[in-house]
Parts: sequence; C-alpha cells; structure tokens
Amino acid sequence: MQGHSTGKRRSGFLSRFGTAFFDGDIWVKLSVLFWGLGYFRRGQWVKGVLATLFQLVFIYFLLAFALPNLSMVGTLGKTEYASVYNPDTMKNEVNDYDDSFLILLFSVISVTALIAIAVVLMNIIIESYKLEIDMAQGKHINSFREDVKELFDSKFRLTLMFLPTLGIIIFTIIPLIFMIAIAFTNYDQSHMPPTKLFTWVGFENFLSLFRTIAGDGSSQSSAFGYSFVRVLAWTLIWAFFATFTNYFGGIILSLAINNPRTRLKKLWRTLFIIAIAVPQFVTLLLMRNFFGNLSIVNTICSNIGLTGLLQRWGWITTDYIPFMTNAAWTRPMIILINFWIGVPYLMLIATGVLMNVPQDLYESARIDGANKAQSFFKITMPFVFNVTGPYLVTSFIANINNFNVIYLLTNDYFEAGNLTMAAAKATEVDLLITWLYRLTNDYYNYRMASVIGILVFIVCIFFTLLAFNYTLGKGKEETFR
Repeated sequence: MQGHSTGKRRSGFLSRFGTAFFDGDIWVKLSVLFWGLGYFRRGQWVKGVLATLFQLVFIYFLLAFALPNLSMVGTLGKTEYASVYNPDTMKNEVNDYDDSFLILLFSVISVTALIAIAVVLMNIIIESYKLEIDMAQGKHINSFREDVKELFDSKFRLTLMFLPTLGIIIFTIIPLIFMIAIAFTNYDQSHMPPTKLFTWVGFENFLSLFRTIAGDGSSQSSAFGYSFVRVLAWTLIWAFFATFTNYFGGIILSLAINNPRTRLKKLWRTLFIIAIAVPQFVTLLLMRNFFGNLSIVNTICSNIGLTGLLQRWGWITTDYIPFMTNAAWTRPMIILINFWIGVPYLMLIATGVLMNVPQDLYESARIDGANKAQSFFKITMPFVFNVTGPYLVTSFIANINNFNVIYLLTNDYFEAGNLTMAAAKATEVDLLITWLYRLTNDYYNYRMASVIGILVFIVCIFFTLLAFNYTLGKGKEETFR
C-alpha cells in the first residue's frame, strides 16, 4: 500500500483525474454533471451542499458574465460610442456602445476563472474517487469538521498558500495575459476606448518593430525597428557596466577598508552607509541638477578652462559640457553616477562575504608558497563569486529594468537630429523599460508598449537562464562546501 501511495503522489494531476473518472463508479462519473453527487453518495453532506452551491454560482457566472464577453472577444466590439439626440427628452443620450478594453479584460478574467473552476471540478472528481476507495477498504471517512481541522493542522501549508496563490493569479497572471493580448491589437491613441474601438491585428505590431528602416526613416513602422535595435544595444551595454562596475568596485572598496593598514575602518563604513541612507531619487535629482548645461559643475569647468580645452580638441561644440544633453557624454555619466550610488551596497555585501572566507584556505596557500595576488584570484574571488553569483544574476536583470536611474537622470533629455528615433518616441539614452513607459504614459501607444514588454520579458528570461546555468549549474554551488 505504501508503494501504491507513493506512486499516486508521483503521478500528475491530470493522470489522477483520468484514473478517477474512468475507474470510479457511476456516482463519480455523474459528479461531472452534478458536482456534489459523489459527496452525497458517500455521506459527505456539507461538502455536497457546498459543491452544489459552487456549481450554481459557476452557472450564473458562465451565463451572465463569461459567455457575453467571450462571444465578443473575436471582434472586441462592433458598436462605437455615439451621442444621439433624443427628441422625446430633448437631450443628447449615449448609445449602448461596446468597450473593447473591458471586453478584452473581462474575457481574460473569464478564461482564467474557467481554468481555475475546471481545476476545482477535477479535484472534486479525484476526492470522490478517493472516498469510494476508502469506503471499499473500510477506512475512516472524515467528517466536515475533521476536514476543516486538517486544513489548520496537517494541511496547513495549503491554507497558507491559498491567499498568495489567489493574489498571484489576480495581480500577476491576469495582467500579464492581458498585456500579451494587447500586443496583438491596434490599441493606441487613435483607438482609445470608450470613444473608439480597437481590434485584433495579429503579428503586425511585431513585424512593425522588426521591420528594417527604409529610405530616410520617415515611416513610423520602420522607425520602431530602427529604434529597437539601438535601444536594446544600449540596454545591454548599460546593464553590463552598471552591474560589473558596482560589483568589482564594491569588492575593491571592501578590501581597501578591511586592509590591516587602513585606519578608522568604522568611520569609512559609516560614511558609505550614510550615502545609502539618502533616498536614491534625491541623489539622482541632485546629480541631474549638478551636471546640467548651466549647472555648478559646468561653471567650475568653464572657470578652470576645461570647457575651452575640450572645445579646442573638438570634443564639444557648445559653451558648456553637455553632460546630460548629448548621448556620447550622457551614457558614461549615467554609468558613473550609478557607480557612485550603487557601490556602497556592494561594499556591505562584499564585507559580509569576505569575513566568512575560511582562513585555513589562506594558511594552506601561504604554506604552498602562494603570494597575495595568487590567493586573491584563486581563493578570494572564486569564493565571493560563488556566494554572490545569484545576486549578480538578479542585479543584471534588475539593471535591464532599472527605471529609476535612467528616467530621473534623463527625464528632460533632448538631442536634436535623430528624427527616426523621435518618430518612435525614443531617445538615445532610453532603456527598453523607459521607452515602454514613455509610449504608455506620454503617447498612449499601448500596442507597441506591450510588444516591447514581451521582448523585455524574453530578454530577461534568456539572460537569467544563461547566467544561472553558468554560476550554479553542474554542481558549482558545491565548490566551497
């Protein structure tokens, strides 16, 4: 019996449902039509009543909500908003119009709910079959009170997981499916509900994004393809440098502070912790003002002759250094400012890791004749990388989606001349995530924003799997254990 039980646990949910339906008696099979019938047959009256009530709620939901919306999901509505004059009331009245946004949203909710209800129904069939087997073997059949008690005892894990699972479905899965569906429509400023309808366009938005630029780039569809390549390239370059400059900078800073020759270690750590305590957005806004065209930094550079020197070298053509208004200057400045903001965090993380490096490894290395450089590259860095590998992966993905640093530093960025990127509502310093934000918040181009959102997700998944396979794959996590 123990082997049989283990086999049942290992079998999949669909397999268990199939076994229950085909091997169960007539009462189990009829439970597909009358959900509480299997419970009633086994004397589980409270469960039977609850299952029957749940079925009645499902029927009402299906007829009153799901079917009306799903019947219109193919067209996303046919009747547009209109204000019609009624001579009887001598007033303008709004017609009974369709709202494409609500039709699509309610259809996604309906499909998700139907899938969840199908899972509940299959679980009812499985439970009915289990009751049949238990009764045939003369086992004890729990009362409803005993089942409720189990939910707070041996099955308490299921009770705890219910609300988080429900929250993930409502606040993550449904919005994600809805966003993916938007990518296959023409939902933009010209098709804005409720006054206008939008409809399905298939893969046209994806084709527009990947279409190469033609001619002078005046076509908006070709401009999106042109801009996407450049924004994606800058996003990956930014994520690489933002991640690894902070990572190695934090390690070097931690080693410098913890060096036996360094004095006032607590003071240095306190100063960097204070830098962390200042809210990030405050620091970013201050930095943007410090490096503006008419800022104090440009004033100092002009007074010491640096601006004039750069003009003579041909590096700039303006009377100021365009730290935040020229992509060639803005991109390195963003990386440097991010280094200033992020390195204290990595310093604290590296300090904690370095304090836990086994000292006997260093002792063995010294006995074998290894110098400090060899100990660092053969012991310190492999140990730190092994411990912080998962953090490094998540940090890289977070920097791909680092909205705050880019947006707060470059919110007022403008560089004339690149009309192609301007047609796609992108700038030379945008990341994919900030470009997505501008398309939705400023220009209401939800269809292209959804396409970009899907591609951001694919890029993040690709690099996450690649990095985790490299850092933790093939038993690498056991290196220092």
